[in-house]
Amino acid sequence: MLTWTNKSGMRHLGNFLATVVLMLVGLFSSSLPILAESNTVNTNPSPTDNSKITETESNQESKRRWIEIDLSEQRLYGWEGKTLIYSFQISGGKPSTPTPKGNFLIGAKYRYNRMRGSDYDIPNVPYAMYFYKGYAIHGAFWHNKFGTPVSHGCVNLRVNSARKLYNWSSLGTLVVVHE
Repeated sequence: MLTWTNKSGMRHLGNFLATVVLMLVGLFSSSLPILAESNTVNTNPSPTDNSKITETESNQESKRRWIEIDLSEQRLYGWEGKTLIYSFQISGGKPSTPTPKGNFLIGAKYRYNRMRGSDYDIPNVPYAMYFYKGYAIHGAFWHNKFGTPVSHGCVNLRVNSARKLYNWSSLGTLVVVHE
C-alpha cells in the first residue's frame, strides 16, 4: 500500500508527465503540415453537361474560393466565385528566381515553417501555404519591399495579410499565377 508521501509523489509525477505531453502536442501541432493529395489542377478538364447541375451545385460553384496572383501588378486577389474578397500587395520572385506561373492547388499549410535555400535560412516563416513543390504564399517579416519582386520564387505578403489569407483559404484552394 502506498503511503501518503508516495501518493503525493505519484500525483506530482502524473501532473508533470501530463504537462510534458501537452507541451509536446502544442509544439508539434503548429509545425505539422496539413496535406492534400494533389498540388496541381487539371488544366484540360473534360466537358460537363451543364443541364445536370443542380441549383445547390451552381451556388457552391459560384462561391468557390480561389486565389489569383498577378505578377505584373505584384498583387494577390482572394476571390469567392466572382466576388473580390481580398487584394494584397505582394513580392514575387526576382528575375533570377521567378515565381512559377500556372494553375495549382494549395497542397500543404503550416502556421510556422523554416525555409532554407543556398543563400538563406529563415526560421518561423508565418502562414505558409505551399502551392507547387517548394513554392509557397507566406508572410514576410524580414523586408518591406512589397510591390517589388525580391523573393526566391515564393509569394511574400505582409504578415497580417498572410494571416487573413491563411485563415480564409483551405487545402485544395485554387491558385492561379500569371503575368
